[in-house]
Amino acid sequence: MDREIGETRVRAHLVAQGRVQGVGFRAFLQSQATRRGLSGWVRNLPDGRIETEVEGAHVFVDEFIQAAKRGPSLAHVQDIQVEWINPNAQGSSGFIITPGSV
Repeated sequence: MDREIGETRVRAHLVAQGRVQGVGFRAFLQSQATRRGLSGWVRNLPDGRIETEVEGAHVFVDEFIQAAKRGPSLAHVQDIQVEWINPNAQGSSGFIITPGSV
């Protein structure tokens, strides 16, 4: 991967479906984001899916997405939709688990 592309700051919006609630998926994503220095959030949706936004260096966001596709050991990820969106202009720090759906 080109160094400049790998270091470019990007933001991705993901929605995961399958057996992703009640299996530690949100904590798993928080751990994956934290270890890569990414920021963002994750929450449960009322229909049983998980929604997350993650921001950081392109190479690390790509790694995060690949980890999300695998999920924690008790999860069964059927599909993940990924949408690339504009990074947060103010920047952000940390990765939070929000309580339930909004």
